Amino acid sequence: MEAINRFLESTGFVTLAQDPLCLVMIAVSCVLLYLAIVKKFEPLLLLPIAFGMLLTNLPGAGMYHAEFFANGVIDWAELGTGHGGLLDYLYLGVKLGIYPCLIFVGVGAGTDFGPLISNPKTLLLGAAAQLGIFITFVGARLLGFSGAEAGSIGIIGGADGPTAIYTTAQLAAHLLGPIAVAAYSYMALVPVIQPPIMKALTTKEERRIKMKQLRPVSKTEKILFPIVVTVFVSLIVPSAAPLVGCLMLGNLMRECGVSQVVERLNKTAQNELMNIVTIFLGISVGATATAKNFLNVQTLEILAMGVVAFGFGTAGGVLLAKLMNVFSKEKVNPLIGSAGVSAVPMAARVSQVVGQKEDPSNFLLMHAMGPNVAGVIGSAVAAGVLLALFG
Repeated sequence: MEAINRFLESTGFVTLAQDPLCLVMIAVSCVLLYLAIVKKFEPLLLLPIAFGMLLTNLPGAGMYHAEFFANGVIDWAELGTGHGGLLDYLYLGVKLGIYPCLIFVGVGAGTDFGPLISNPKTLLLGAAAQLGIFITFVGARLLGFSGAEAGSIGIIGGADGPTAIYTTAQLAAHLLGPIAVAAYSYMALVPVIQPPIMKALTTKEERRIKMKQLRPVSKTEKILFPIVVTVFVSLIVPSAAPLVGCLMLGNLMRECGVSQVVERLNKTAQNELMNIVTIFLGISVGATATAKNFLNVQTLEILAMGVVAFGFGTAGGVLLAKLMNVFSKEKVNPLIGSAGVSAVPMAARVSQVVGQKEDPSNFLLMHAMGPNVAGVIGSAVAAGVLLALFG
């Protein structure tokens, strides 16, 4: 009977009575699983995030211990004694900034920088779309968040999940769960959030503007571009070097892989590496979404400010494109400015869809890929600025 009593006391039902909020978090994780599986909201990452949230909130399982990472410091002594759970060890890849950088290698390997090289002025549109990051930063500070927390919340406006995770893990790890959920949820809602803003800020005539065909980009240009960008950005914002460097490494492998130089590395970065790291990253981020960190007023504020950040980012790109048309002979369709947020290539597709609704013969996709790629670089630079200020 003593053995039976010990067994019964070790079950999760006993622990659940002490912390009933675990049931609420399990319900939240099931809702996110529904959104990922049925509604297909960024399923490749939202599904592992939701399942990681489920695992970390199982009463008595002891898979993740937030106290091992309290105050931004890793308790290596406890982890070294073997007292850590599975998710504690997987989370090290997030805390040390490994997973997001490896994801960027895969992103770079799967992205063509040709449209940006062909039309360099679209780099400005990608920069303007980062407006949402800094406006939301100011708003978060006014609401009482610290500088580090406000920077982590603002980075949602970059619409770049790995960058948001990387920045938050360094600046405000206790907010990682809600920020990651907000970032990837809003990325999935790009086709819903962006079109009303784009239409409100443009006229019918502006949406019908046709842009001339992009010039061909030479292989030499495509190979030199990632090298030059890595050096230039790293000299200006050294703290952005890990993200930008990994992004450009992936792109360099892509361009060299086409010439059969590192084809195997290119394919691995795009497929096996990307898929494996995505699983680990998602589960680890979900592990931080405990009831204590998630079920509070701060989470609601983060979700609300995430929408604001996304909206201002979209508006910033569109408005700069309109301003460029005032001084430029070659008109730019303002719709491509909205692609300056980093949701590659979804934001570019939204520009294409909205444009074709006005004129079915108008093809904006390749033009929109310029600011879309620039947005990835811009969000990484913005993250580097925030890390330099508050890291």
